[in-house]
Amino acid sequence: MNLRHAFLQGSGLQSVSVVLPVLNEADSLASLLPRIAHVLVQCHVDWEIVVVDDGGTDHLAQIVAQFEQQRCNVQLVRLSRNFGKEAALTAGLHAARGDAVICMDGDGQHPPDMIARMIAQWRAGYDMVVGVQRVRSESGLIVMCKKAFYGFLQSGERFSIPANAGDFRLMDRRVVTALLQLPERTRFMKGLYAWIGFRSAVEPFDAEHRTAGASKFRFRQLVELASMGITSFSMKPLRMVSLIGVLISIASLAYGLYVLIETLLVGNPVSGWATLASGITLLSGIQLVCLGVIAEYLGRVFEEAKQRPLYIVDQTMDHSALGTREAPRELVS
Repeated sequence: MNLRHAFLQGSGLQSVSVVLPVLNEADSLASLLPRIAHVLVQCHVDWEIVVVDDGGTDHLAQIVAQFEQQRCNVQLVRLSRNFGKEAALTAGLHAARGDAVICMDGDGQHPPDMIARMIAQWRAGYDMVVGVQRVRSESGLIVMCKKAFYGFLQSGERFSIPANAGDFRLMDRRVVTALLQLPERTRFMKGLYAWIGFRSAVEPFDAEHRTAGASKFRFRQLVELASMGITSFSMKPLRMVSLIGVLISIASLAYGLYVLIETLLVGNPVSGWATLASGITLLSGIQLVCLGVIAEYLGRVFEEAKQRPLYIVDQTMDHSALGTREAPRELVS
C-alpha cells in the first residue's frame, strides 16, 4: 500500500463517485440507482452518483428526483444536446468530487456488485481497476474485426489496451486529474485510459441483461469509433500510404525496364490499350484511397484547431452528499 492510500484510509476522507452517462435510459436507472447505492453503503465510503443526460428525451429527471428524495447523494448534469458518450463521460468526470471515480453504463449490464471488488483493489494500492467482460455475445465477424483493430492499434506502441475492456472501471483521483488534463476534443477513451498509465488491476465480470431498452450501438458506430481510435493513436496508416507509393514506384520502374529491354532485344511492340487502361484505373483507385486516409487525419486536425468545447451543459441538479466538501486535492505518493 502506498502513502497516498494509507493517508486516505487513516483520515476517513475516502469518497467514491459513480459516473453514469446515459441516453434515454430512465427505465433502467429506476432499478439501477438503488442497487448502486446499496453496494456503496456496504463499502463504508462517502459516495455520490453523477448522472449525465446526453441529450435524452425520456423522464430521466423524474427518476433522479425520486431517488434524490430517498438519498441526497446524486448530481444530474444535463447536456444541451447529444454530444456522444465520450463527451458525456468527460462531463461526468469533471463533475465528480470523489477520491475515486467509477464509470459505468446506465443500461444495467455492468453489475453493481463489482463496485465492492473495485474499491477493495483501490484500497490495496491500485490507481485504476479495469472491468473486463469474460464473454461477449458477438458475431464472428465483429470478434475478428476487433482483434484486427486492437492488434493494429497496439503493435509497436508503449501501452496496452486489455481485451474486452471498456469504460467500466475505477480510477483514483490522480488518474482522473491526469485524464482531464489531456486537451484533445476527439476522445477515444479506451486509448486515453491506457496512454496515461498508472498501476492497474484487471477484474473480470459477466455482463447482466439489460433491464430495459435496447443497445444504441450499431456497426456503423463501431466503425466510426475504430476510425477515431486509429487516427488518434497511430501514424501507421500514413506510413502505409508512403510505403504503398514506394512499392508502386519500384514496381513501375521494374516493369518499365522490362518493357524497354524486351523491345530492344526482341522487338515486340508495346502492349495494347486494355493493359494501359487497367493500370491507370488501378492506380487511380489507390490514389483515392491514400487521399482518403490523409483527409481523415486532416479532418481530425481541423476539429482540434477549432477549439470548440467538448460539450455544453444545459442545467444541473446538485444534491450530492459531497457537495459541501472541499474538492479532493492531489495526493502524491
